[in-house]
Amino acid sequence: MDIIPAIDLIDAKCVRLSQGDYARKTIYNEDPLEVAREFEANGICRLHLVDLDGAKAEHIVNYQVLEQITTKTSLIVDFGGGLKTDDDLRIAFECGASMITGGSIAVKAPAVFESWINQYGGDKIILGADVKNEMIAVTGWTEDTDKDLLPFLSEYIDKGITKVICTDISKDGMLQGPSVDLYRKILAACPSLYLIASGGVSSLHDLDVLAESGLPAVIFGKAIYEGRITLKELSRYLA
Repeated sequence: MDIIPAIDLIDAKCVRLSQGDYARKTIYNEDPLEVAREFEANGICRLHLVDLDGAKAEHIVNYQVLEQITTKTSLIVDFGGGLKTDDDLRIAFECGASMITGGSIAVKAPAVFESWINQYGGDKIILGADVKNEMIAVTGWTEDTDKDLLPFLSEYIDKGITKVICTDISKDGMLQGPSVDLYRKILAACPSLYLIASGGVSSLHDLDVLAESGLPAVIFGKAIYEGRITLKELSRYLA
């Protein structure tokens, strides 16, 4: 199972939100590059970098932090948050992103998102599927939709998507355990999918359960920042 720590950015600082609420923000480090370098020094290869300012502004904002991390570490970075236009994507890739994640745009402007899949391929475009009661939510989780998760995923798999980050909003930042049953259900329906679990991881036990359930990858951050999982403890997953 691939271990992918997350760095969320507001004002170019490393933060975490609880359930996507900007009013419930904790700043963990003023220097995201320092955090990324610490991940790298402990054997981490992947990083999930989220531009929360960009998500709010609906265009890329923290691209300089992205460029710093990709030029000063060897981490493979997937980048998301506010990518709405071809220009946003160009900037992200020019600043060193290996992959980008699109969530709301896949719902609100599917033709644009589909054009990105066609242009860059399923290896570089990750579908972000944020869910509440197995229904897709968008716009920083503030807006519910009438889209059921599984048909939504199947539709995009047919269009070339191979990687999905699925976040259960009720779990994100709450340190109450991930939605294992939901992920098992997705994998049963879409066995070829590179499914990345996101939200709720609070302990090594949570990681063990996800690995035993066949998850290819997991994203988490708060458990590291709050010392519930140390980087040294992750070594057994990084062999």
